[in-house]
Amino acid sequence: MQEVSAIIVSHNSGCVLPRCLEALARQTVAVREIIIVDCGSDDRSNLLSLGAREGITIVETSNIGFSRANNLGMEFVSPQADFVVFLNPDTFLSPDFIETAVEICLKNPQAGMISGKLRGYDLGQDKATGRLDSTGIFRKWYGRWFDRGQREQDRGQYETPALVPALCGALLFCRVTALQTLPGPVFDPDFFLYKEDIELSLRMRKAGWQLLYHPRLLAYHGRGWNKKRGEMPVKLRCMAATNEILLYKKYPSPYMVWAWLKYLLVRFIHL
Repeated sequence: MQEVSAIIVSHNSGCVLPRCLEALARQTVAVREIIIVDCGSDDRSNLLSLGAREGITIVETSNIGFSRANNLGMEFVSPQADFVVFLNPDTFLSPDFIETAVEICLKNPQAGMISGKLRGYDLGQDKATGRLDSTGIFRKWYGRWFDRGQREQDRGQYETPALVPALCGALLFCRVTALQTLPGPVFDPDFFLYKEDIELSLRMRKAGWQLLYHPRLLAYHGRGWNKKRGEMPVKLRCMAATNEILLYKKYPSPYMVWAWLKYLLVRFIHL
């Protein structure tokens, strides 16, 4: 029997975390343990009831960033775990996600990390948007990374399993033996937020592991992806742009030109 652990990093996520946990509880194959790392939330009162549930471990810390928080969660994962699923608190798994993910990994021993079709979810209206959120992360010819299919109406496209350049950090199903081959911690702590999933993907591939997108793996992601870019705070856009520069410092590439151009446009023109 394969053992699966889940790590959820929460920051002021009390309104969505119960739904995320409910989706995990409905899995056809149960996860061994759920580690919730609360990363400096303003109100932690809801954690008291969650921590009383069997199989849930609550880890409280300051706002140390997404990467460091996930790495902290890894310290609490059972040595018996065969797989670890990292998911955002606004990511809701379909009931057979864990069972199907394990099955796919066993059939694809070179796959170190897998994910599936993420569909958009409108948290305000509490319903699916009918649009795609991510089917893997790809890169334009000039260097921009993007979530394939994002904002497209879901008409059943991207139904073929495929190896992809990177996977969205909102939902990563990882083989523990693959994570153990990586130098350093799982997530690079230099990335406070944004682009840490791409860095991990690149490092995973460099270590010889495959990244697999599989359409049978279905989930909903409630991030504010349906907002226009202009509604995203400039501070956060600058952080994302800065991390893209950092990414290409770590993985030297001509795409650094694009990264600097993007940063300058965001920093000074607020594009």
